[in-house]
Amino acid sequence: MENNELIAYRLQLVQRIKSAAQGFSEACRRVKDPFAPVEEGGWNTHQLAAHTRDVQIHVYGARVRRTVEEDQPVFPNFDNDAWNAEHYYTDEPIIKIMDEFLADVRQITPWLEGLPASAWSRLSRHEVHGEFTMQIWVERMLAHIEEHLATVSKVD
Repeated sequence: MENNELIAYRLQLVQRIKSAAQGFSEACRRVKDPFAPVEEGGWNTHQLAAHTRDVQIHVYGARVRRTVEEDQPVFPNFDNDAWNAEHYYTDEPIIKIMDEFLADVRQITPWLEGLPASAWSRLSRHEVHGEFTMQIWVERMLAHIEEHLATVSKVD
């Protein structure tokens, strides 16, 4: 039997993902100039939005799903610069980016809530960083969204 505190923690993780994702989307949509650098020499809101969406879908979302569906999958290191060179488009509307980001979060969160407790302990391997449980990928998903929410929230 799974510990009640652990079950509650996992449900809180999912709720925090929903909340952080909604907050991130709203913060990005509020920015008056999405192409102005957020920090000196740093990315702009449009770049952060596209990056957060892409990592949600193609990195953490994919890793969470594959860890549940496959036996000990191995994940390559994500090369953000190479990804952006091939997939980042300045003319992509930020509303579209945020809609796709939220669509993935809205798809994965009820799926996570419905998983059996054993799914959260399933193992995968990252080619550089070693072994991870599915729960760790969910924790990293949340941390990634919250990190970029904090950054975009600083924009006037």
